[in-house]
Amino acid sequence: MVSVLLEQFLQQSLDLLNETLAAAIVVVAASLLLYNLSRNLRNRVTRTSSAVLACVTIVYVGDVLMALAMQPATIEALLRFQWIGLAFIPASTFHLSDALLATTGLPSRGRRKRVVRILYALATALLVLAALTDLLVNFVRLPDGRVSLNAGMFFGLYMAYLIPTSLIALANVWRARARCITKSTQRRMTYLLLSVLMPTIGIFPYSVFLPIGEEFTASALFLVNITNIVVILALLFLAYPLSFFGSDLPDRVVKADLLRFMLLGPATGLLALVAIIYNAPFSRLLGGLGQEFMPFIVVLVILVWQWTVDVILPHLEKRLIYYDDTEQVSQLRNLNERLFTRADLLQLLEANLEATCDYMQVNGAFIIKIANHMPELINTAGHIHLTETMLKAPDFPLDSLLPDMRVRWGDYWLVGLYSHRHGKDESVSEVLIGCMGFVATSSELTVDEEKLLSRFVRRLTNALDDLLLQDELYAALEGLLPQINVTRARVAEVDYLPGRDAKPRIINGNIPSRDELIEQVHAALRHYWGGPGLTSSRLLELYTVKQALPENDNNPVRALRAVLLSAIEKLKPEGERSMKNPEWTLYNILQLRFLEQRKVRDTATRLYMSDANLYRKQNVAIEAVVDVLMDMEREASSIPFS
Repeated sequence: MVSVLLEQFLQQSLDLLNETLAAAIVVVAASLLLYNLSRNLRNRVTRTSSAVLACVTIVYVGDVLMALAMQPATIEALLRFQWIGLAFIPASTFHLSDALLATTGLPSRGRRKRVVRILYALATALLVLAALTDLLVNFVRLPDGRVSLNAGMFFGLYMAYLIPTSLIALANVWRARARCITKSTQRRMTYLLLSVLMPTIGIFPYSVFLPIGEEFTASALFLVNITNIVVILALLFLAYPLSFFGSDLPDRVVKADLLRFMLLGPATGLLALVAIIYNAPFSRLLGGLGQEFMPFIVVLVILVWQWTVDVILPHLEKRLIYYDDTEQVSQLRNLNERLFTRADLLQLLEANLEATCDYMQVNGAFIIKIANHMPELINTAGHIHLTETMLKAPDFPLDSLLPDMRVRWGDYWLVGLYSHRHGKDESVSEVLIGCMGFVATSSELTVDEEKLLSRFVRRLTNALDDLLLQDELYAALEGLLPQINVTRARVAEVDYLPGRDAKPRIINGNIPSRDELIEQVHAALRHYWGGPGLTSSRLLELYTVKQALPENDNNPVRALRAVLLSAIEKLKPEGERSMKNPEWTLYNILQLRFLEQRKVRDTATRLYMSDANLYRKQNVAIEAVVDVLMDMEREASSIPFS
């Protein structure tokens, strides 16, 4: 009696574990499939690996649904449904191996492409046989309602398709690994070599070789569970190296992104799934209370796990990914925490101005930025009626704004805002960066109001100083980021041996794509009168710029500026210039925004359009300059120069 009870307990435990692992595989495979779909689907390796993951997902979705199904007819329909994945996984695995081999420089000359088409056609035929007939597999209904799967007359055809296809796919990955030069690519291709056939092996219907009903015994379920664990590990081994294909990001950024996704995506789903599946056994132990508390238990598990990930993720990244650059990573994170957008800082200035009005009991306050001895109104609060003309009037007391002093200007009190930045030698320099003004009251300020005013002046000074500093930082980044040459795509060019059909690529001026050229031109125009976007630009390597050197005193920066001006002038319509005529819009935007360095608001007002519309038209104008520049470069590259 004890042995029978023990056997029943073991059978139920293995059944429950099988359901859990099958559901876990669905979660992992579906999550990785979604991860692939959200990345670069233009990459062939990404697309073919998505097909493999889709096959695995379909098979295990069938297993999960069969655990819930009660009717034999439903179970039989799900067994036929699983043959979508079973039929197509050998073809998709071969397709993946072909894509990997092509990535290493050995594209198909036509033979492998024809084989891929034949394999997909054969997979379709096998699917039709499995779905509509009993020639490939047949089904036996057992007395307890379960359905057993047996080999049909044409199952040998499936084996003749599966085994050679899988072996050739393995051979292709072996060849791809042999073509890897760097240790990192060899290591990743080794992972693929070890795991590429695991999904096929894991989902194979072994029960066709067993006696009827034998697949439901404890020993068979034990082997099935072992296989399921292997499939989960294989999916993770596949996901890691495949995540690098089609990505232009540095390797460690890809690793960090994958780690974050696995912890926040599949791991969260698995924990919620385990809480749901194992709730029933615990519910029986608690006298039925577990069912009522199940939603709260699942939510608690998810919340605790999300909090845990938030705590441990920085430490995992430090230990596993950024272990040799911890200081630089800390600085980048610190920078990310300290930096605000311009809108955030303007909102902070506005909040301080509003607080000034409330605490000082005045009707309005404003803040002015002073750059190159020119005042510019930044923000206002309350009832303030100032114009740019008033700020540029001769009576504006710019020279009277001394530290810790209030100056009367019409109906307003003005207080100078002085930056106190520390230099490298720890010296402190006071620089006038702006002023704060507020409506003057009829009575003098009390001592408490003077202290309160000093506090708000200090806050506004810090916020304005940060705004100016971050404007400089963003301007520098805008010019420097497009100059970074190395991406994952360029690194991949030296990862593999040259292919049999490899041809030398001619890159004019080291500008390989139109998208990068747009970034370069935007940065150069943004820094047209000086800045890293122009002085450090990769556009200096263009043939057009080199040909313009003699006319510009052999000064590369002046030559680039002249080439950009020439490209802009080519966009100039015929006739008299107009600010309202749509034909002149692109040219006017380029002239006002970049050559005359006018602000967005001023340019939009002069061109009678909104700020958002101006930004859209500005992007179109930059692309138009790029197209002209590419035409000029093609002409210049065909003409020898000294």
